[in-house]
Amino acid sequence: MFLGIRKASPARSWYPRGLLRFSALWVPIRWPHGFPEPPELDQNTSGSHPLEFAADMQELYALIERFTRTPRDFEWQTHPHFGPMPERDWMRLAYLHADHHLRQFGA
Repeated sequence: MFLGIRKASPARSWYPRGLLRFSALWVPIRWPHGFPEPPELDQNTSGSHPLEFAADMQELYALIERFTRTPRDFEWQTHPHFGPMPERDWMRLAYLHADHHLRQFGA
């Protein structure tokens, strides 16, 4: 979604997007588990299904390298929950998202 490879429809919400984005990215608390993701990203519905661990890891490494490459060869997309974001927020989100999932596995 970050790179525009997969599109995600905007989430309907009652909360102000800017407040949610600031809280999620800059308030020093751990993210809760179970926050709803867009169905296009959920591996149990329309998202990417795990295939073979080693191949999935190689794809992850390639995507991280592309995400951090300068100059970028993609345009930032609109986040389904947070709306449009500057590069600084996308980079912070990527770090926090990776940290969140690594903590799930005890890393």
